[in-house]
Amino acid sequence: MANHPEQTLFRYLKSALQTHRRFLSGALTRAEAPVYVIGNPSADLDSIISAVIYSYSANNTDRHHVPLINLPTVPSGPELRRLRPEFVKALWLSTHPPAQGEQSWEETPELAGATLRDHFLTVADFAAYLKKSAKDGKDHQISADAVLVDWNALPIGASNGQKGQGSLDGLPTVDFNVIGCIDHHQDDGFLRPGLDLHIIEKSGSCASLVTVTLNNRTKSEGAKQTAEEQIASLAVTPILIDTANMTAKDKVTQFDHQAIDILAPKLSKETADLYAQVLEAKQNSLDLLTVDEILDRDYKQWTETSPRQPEAPLNIGFCSMVKSIPWVVRKAGSPQDFLDAVYEFAAERELGIVVVMTAFNTSDDQFHRELLVCALDGGLAVDALQNFVEQSGSQLGLEEWSSLDGEDGRDPSQDIKGTLNSDDTNKWRRIWIPTDVTKSRKQVAPMMRSAITSLK
Repeated sequence: MANHPEQTLFRYLKSALQTHRRFLSGALTRAEAPVYVIGNPSADLDSIISAVIYSYSANNTDRHHVPLINLPTVPSGPELRRLRPEFVKALWLSTHPPAQGEQSWEETPELAGATLRDHFLTVADFAAYLKKSAKDGKDHQISADAVLVDWNALPIGASNGQKGQGSLDGLPTVDFNVIGCIDHHQDDGFLRPGLDLHIIEKSGSCASLVTVTLNNRTKSEGAKQTAEEQIASLAVTPILIDTANMTAKDKVTQFDHQAIDILAPKLSKETADLYAQVLEAKQNSLDLLTVDEILDRDYKQWTETSPRQPEAPLNIGFCSMVKSIPWVVRKAGSPQDFLDAVYEFAAERELGIVVVMTAFNTSDDQFHRELLVCALDGGLAVDALQNFVEQSGSQLGLEEWSSLDGEDGRDPSQDIKGTLNSDDTNKWRRIWIPTDVTKSRKQVAPMMRSAITSLK
């Protein structure tokens, strides 16, 4: 899968940061400029690791590749460790025991924070460097090539309407030209035709597609066992997490099976142990976050237009979390406090519709989902949500909500159902239990988007 006889994961990441800084300092020609490998804005485990493993393995071409973690407000360091502890756990597992000549590190804020700062680049880091180095206090546009993984459309299209070009939230002065994509989401039609790397296929994890693609395109030539195992360990974790250790039959595809077949022989650790440790870190990942950070932690946004009102596009925000609604309500203080936080979150992003999806296991190890939808203004947003229920409610198996986590009874004054269901003309909202738990955001978001675009 890789072709780096001399480079461990950390040595590669340090060299990638050096390449990035040399590029921004003007020391590289356009032909020597790096390719940035960018995951989606939720910056979840699959997205970050897909960017890292693709960059590592593609770095043996004539151009260096730099993984860019798509977090516009989070610098690499202790904050990245606090917000993405499951990624830190996967990174720790893949680099322990340390390679010869490399120091051990631990998952404490200080040591993990320093490790992340020395090896990873976020959008916030990129923007901070540009601001610091701006001449005469003026921002200057720069151009860079990019490969997208775990998504297929930049949020801000090019001003000239050119397909495959645009910019990231938080980096308005960097014009990215997308030269490749590996993704497992709905194709948004952003990419220009004729790309050499244009893979959009159904799979449980994007890391599976990256692994299979790289295995088909590159062959190891004397790569050291340590480096191979580090990358394999890192690559396998999002595949295991996103497929529930390969047991989610509705998610697992041939690509996931192929990826596991490629990676498993390179591992000295049991995949069950890797899965259990990273899953525990993910399940506990929300404990240290505020409600606003929880909503933002795994967030995606789209803009759609209805034929009924083509002059009024609707922004739709999807928040996913691995805890139940009662859990986050308790964290907020009350159902109304949680609802106020949701509305404030949506107002800051100018959303017409906000969706909160939960996915969690109860104490009896049963997997459940919850779905909360809110229209933030009357008219089109309300009609779109009602159209969503009509078109997709039976497919999702939407049923009246009741607490599933077994702890809602602690405080009978917290009337979650009463607060989160409303027929208010301006702020219509509903909370349900989707009985078809196989439908994640990947399936629900296209349903919601279609409910708007089909509203005549």
